[in-house]
Amino acid sequence: MADCRTSLSRGALFLLFLLMLLGSSRSGPELDPYRVLGLSRSASPTEIKKVYKRLAKEWHPDKNKNPGAEDMFIKITKSYEILSNEDKRANYDRYGQLDDTQPYGPRRDNFYFDEAFFNFPFDARSQREFSESRHALHFGQYLKEVVPDSYRRPYLIKVTSDWCFSCIHIEPVWKDVAQEMEALGVGVGVVDVGYERRLANHLGAHRTPSILGLVSGRVSFFHYAVAKEHLLQFVEDLLPQRLVERVNDRNQAEFLSSWHELNKPHVLLFDQVPTVPLLFRLTAFAYKDFLQFGYVDQGLAETSHLQKKFNINTYAPSMLVFKESADKPADIIQAKDLKRPIVDEFISNNKFLSAPRLVHQKLFDELCPVKQFHRRRKFCVLLITDEEDTDGHQAFLTFASENTKEVVRFAYVYQRLQQPLCDVLMHNRALSLPQVLILERRSAGKVLFKAVSSWNGSEEDKLQLREELDTLLRDPSILIHESILPELNNEFASVFVIRWIYASYDYLSEVIEDILHNNWREMMPLLSLIFSALFILFGTVVVQAFSDSSEDKQMKPKPKETTATTLSLVVSSLFSRAPKKNFVEVTELTDITYMSNLVRLRPGHLNIVLVLSDASKNLLLSKFAKEVYSFTGSETLHFSFLNVDKHLEWICALLDQAPDAVPSDEDEEPDQKADYSGFVLALNGHKKYLCLFRPVYTGDEHRYGRNKSRDEYRKSSRCRSLQPHHKLDRLGLWMERLLEGSLPRYYLSAWPGLNRITPK
Repeated sequence: MADCRTSLSRGALFLLFLLMLLGSSRSGPELDPYRVLGLSRSASPTEIKKVYKRLAKEWHPDKNKNPGAEDMFIKITKSYEILSNEDKRANYDRYGQLDDTQPYGPRRDNFYFDEAFFNFPFDARSQREFSESRHALHFGQYLKEVVPDSYRRPYLIKVTSDWCFSCIHIEPVWKDVAQEMEALGVGVGVVDVGYERRLANHLGAHRTPSILGLVSGRVSFFHYAVAKEHLLQFVEDLLPQRLVERVNDRNQAEFLSSWHELNKPHVLLFDQVPTVPLLFRLTAFAYKDFLQFGYVDQGLAETSHLQKKFNINTYAPSMLVFKESADKPADIIQAKDLKRPIVDEFISNNKFLSAPRLVHQKLFDELCPVKQFHRRRKFCVLLITDEEDTDGHQAFLTFASENTKEVVRFAYVYQRLQQPLCDVLMHNRALSLPQVLILERRSAGKVLFKAVSSWNGSEEDKLQLREELDTLLRDPSILIHESILPELNNEFASVFVIRWIYASYDYLSEVIEDILHNNWREMMPLLSLIFSALFILFGTVVVQAFSDSSEDKQMKPKPKETTATTLSLVVSSLFSRAPKKNFVEVTELTDITYMSNLVRLRPGHLNIVLVLSDASKNLLLSKFAKEVYSFTGSETLHFSFLNVDKHLEWICALLDQAPDAVPSDEDEEPDQKADYSGFVLALNGHKKYLCLFRPVYTGDEHRYGRNKSRDEYRKSSRCRSLQPHHKLDRLGLWMERLLEGSLPRYYLSAWPGLNRITPK
């Protein structure tokens, strides 16, 4: 009994101890920063800052005499510290923790237990959840933000998942590399397959862990062991190879003097390492559209003259910017340890020439941006000139260099290359070239501008322009004209071909690398596209080969055909002979149409040519149209006529190459002139052969009887001149045999020259 009482008392004491712990843990009221500031959890940083300024001003102890004002001011300040810091805010939103000294992880009823006791090592998500929440990517963010941003900087993306032993193994290396790459300006992203399966499939990552790179919208996979040096080399390989040019004493003059041709400032980095630093290559990739980059290795003897010329410090990297002058740098920076923010600020301040030429719309938008706020307004002084006015351009450049202002930018255009822009700015005004204008861009393509004066670079012109600029800064309303500007012509569009070749080379290199590493699953879309194209190409070649062989093969008429075969031929002939037009289009074969209608006729096409004379032209054409009308449904047949009175020499030259086509009769008189009127030629321009139709006399056949011999009939028919309206009586049957392929073909070595068909 005593033992039972003792055990009950011990249980009561233990329960009381737990209640005391619970009470002590919940005794202090927790700070809710959202409630203190009166914000929702979806509030933006701008809203948080705005509300904090208002509340801090309202509850400041110096202005608010309320006894609780000091405590409220402390709460407001603490809440703003939490919500303005991205890491602290994410920690509070996920775990409800306010102090950074508390361990990250889920809170369990306000008790903190050792992670080793409650978290199994198999689920590493709780260990890496907060550290990767800042880099987590989702599908919409990837398409809208990451892909467009990849044209300015490369991205290193890790695809991971829960219950992944390999993911835990590579975590320390990944964290170290991601931190270093992010400091250099490389984008870092993490895709959790458990939450973003759609994005992982879109990237082609079908296993975890996977590491991939994204640059200019193109995805590349990392295939090597996860080591720091391999990942750093992978990021360097993502960048194009022709970003930075090696500069030495021999090519420095050519490099620095190309500013006028490229219309860009030139940046030179002097350092003592043999390879181009990754920070400089990343900077060159980010600003490749605005500046040209070069690297000078100070350890080489062939760069000593260049170092002495610009008095370079050999103990620290030096970065020089050259604009319109190749002998004197426009700006210089030297630092023992260059950081990305410092380099970005230095490059951004020297992004443009003192007076660049407007060569495309992107440069115009950057140099003369659209007015958004009053404090951000930019005015552009524009010189409209031509290529020959070098003195005026040099004077304008000198004026721009001496009158640099934050809100004024200088630029010039060539009227011949930017004619639409110049027409709008100089419309209905008698302005002579060169001309100086001041303009300010507004939204929707609108621009306010004013023509200052003609420009020849004199001191009077400079004084007048300086006075106009001083007046403009005091009163912008002097811009009295308004118009809508067209988009600028891209003067560097021809360079697109070279860029396309370089991009194709880089893409093919990446494809070959993927094939060598047997990354077949990621290569399946490309391989499917290649095999589909090959299949279509092979099928087209095979069909064309069979069609050509069937056309070349001469079909021999069979003495007997089955009823089914005859019926199919009749049906097919009916369908093939269905006319598509209510007329017959017949063109004359002359020296003008000779090449297109015969010599360069497409494969498989035939030109049916009627030979006629001036006397029989109208009658034969009418009869010819009636006979061939039912064959106009075929797209491979073309119909023409040839005047024998004009082109007899060509016909004779053609038939001389095919003597079997027109056999000579023994009884024919030598002096008798051959009559080719009524002949019909089927000419295949591609295969160089012809089929011939000769008029046959049929009018008096019943009168002489069918029992006469062929020689007697031939002599009797030759004695009578064949009437023109009877010459094409059997043309329809001849066309049927032509389409069947049963007519004899007479092949030629070459078509008669054009001089044979040209009438003399």
